[in-house]
Amino acid sequence: MRKLVVFLILLAVVLGVLDRVAVSGVEREIARQVEARYDLDETPKVEVHGIPFLTQAISGRYEEISISIGSFRRDSVRVARIDGRLLGLNAELNDLLASDAEITVDEVVATVVVSRQTIDDRAPEGLKVEAAEDGTLRVTGELPVRNVPVEVSATLRFEVVSGGIRIRPDDVKVGGNLAVPNAERMLSWTVPVRRLPLGLKITKVTPTAEGLAIEARAKDVVLKG
Repeated sequence: MRKLVVFLILLAVVLGVLDRVAVSGVEREIARQVEARYDLDETPKVEVHGIPFLTQAISGRYEEISISIGSFRRDSVRVARIDGRLLGLNAELNDLLASDAEITVDEVVATVVVSRQTIDDRAPEGLKVEAAEDGTLRVTGELPVRNVPVEVSATLRFEVVSGGIRIRPDDVKVGGNLAVPNAERMLSWTVPVRRLPLGLKITKVTPTAEGLAIEARAKDVVLKG
């Protein structure tokens, strides 16, 4: 009886080690596929959830995989990072290594972070983007009115538009209570956020002290094949 118990313990340890070795290999391969397909600047960090892993590998379906993509540039705009989840990745274990096999994901949900510096870099000349105490973003600076620089400030609101994020002012304040024609137009600009990895499409934007937290989703994503 004692020998059987020892054998079962050793078997459990061996299976546990094999499970962890296998999951590490799959995580590396998924990261490599994403990096290559979307031409990223660095290899993403990938973590397969669910224990034991081998049961998922045998079934060819991984219910949840976390992925963290570091800084990269698209259309002259630098994205700080993407933190996402791959929900329902479909791939036989051999398909991960086969060159002609298809790997698909049912759905991807992610938060795309664009830094405040990136927003500031694209602001109209003379304007500066700052973080307010309440966590919102605001713009301050000077606008030329009849060739005279006039101090202005405004809180900012953000809208999802085709090809990016449109930034518009709210509660505009002008030094000396002067009237500034077309103030909203002069205080508005667009940050292009296009061609995101994993086919992500923007659904919502939330300003933070760091910049913008952009919610994005995609369905029926092909990672390979």
